[in-house]
Amino acid sequence: MPGAADNHRMARSRSAAAAVEPAVDPVMPADRVYDAIYAAIVDHRLVPGSRLREEELAQTFAVSRTLVRQALHRLAQDGVILLRPNKGAVVPEPTRRDGEHVFDARRVVECEVARRLAGKLDAAQLATLRRIVEAEVRATRSQNKQEAIRLSGEFHLQLAQMSGNPIFVRLLEELLPTTSLLMALYKSPGQPMCVAHSHQQLLAKLGAAGGAAAATEMRRHLNEIERSLMQPSPPAAVPLRDVFKAYRAPQ
Repeated sequence: MPGAADNHRMARSRSAAAAVEPAVDPVMPADRVYDAIYAAIVDHRLVPGSRLREEELAQTFAVSRTLVRQALHRLAQDGVILLRPNKGAVVPEPTRRDGEHVFDARRVVECEVARRLAGKLDAAQLATLRRIVEAEVRATRSQNKQEAIRLSGEFHLQLAQMSGNPIFVRLLEELLPTTSLLMALYKSPGQPMCVAHSHQQLLAKLGAAGGAAAATEMRRHLNEIERSLMQPSPPAAVPLRDVFKAYRAPQ
């Protein structure tokens, strides 16, 4: 039976598949703050090293500092942000060594996901994945970086969800934010989080029977992403009020 943490992770998965500018949800404000910060890290609107000040977030989301604190503690427990004594919350700045650990873990999880799914996806599942890849291609061509990043993460999460193993989903949800932070720090400017044609090639392997071939293609794809992390490119910080302007309650 899923617990509260599992329920929240399912809610976060739905949020990751939503538009970049979601409607304000007054029912669960702490979840709304959590999902907004998680999404902002994944799509590079919050850069590594950003301070997450409770008072500023409370004003931005029009909620109490208590609710903001609850969201920040959940994010810290899930490894998305850091909570430092007497310094507050901050977006992590992962090192290259951290990146090695992240991609080691992603290869273990996602290669197994690909192996299990190869030749077993139904028509509806394949259509869903194709729609994501096609939308990613359009976003990349139009230079909509945030949308391309969001769709790339959605593609990988959808595969984990289609595997039917909620632990795979949880692990990937914890690895994607760090992957995105690594991209923000070390990927050359102008390149998308994943190369859309790589997702097309991966989808072709998943549609055919052959678990070993699909797992090999997933490994090649993840290796390609890791190799792209070559040069440090410190991103410019953006005020929290601007990062979360789409989430602010109407005045």
